[in-house]
Amino acid sequence: MLWMPLTFATVLLLILVISFRSRAVVFCQYLETMTGIRLQPSDVRRVFSQSGQNGVRELFLDLIIREDLKEGPMVPDEEESLAN
Repeated sequence: MLWMPLTFATVLLLILVISFRSRAVVFCQYLETMTGIRLQPSDVRRVFSQSGQNGVRELFLDLIIREDLKEGPMVPDEEESLAN
């Protein structure tokens, strides 16, 4: 009967480890889905271990800005500017 709580605790620990390991993968999938920017989970882990959450946030913003600059300036349509 003593093995039940130990088994339960082991399963919970395993779930916890898996959830922490998958955060970088989920972030990369989200980033690619929302912006089209492809990033490796190992890069996210490296930045997180070096700079923490703020470092990952800065990486994300830097990638978004670079992708936006690739597209160039937006030129409004004449019809839209005349309507305003």
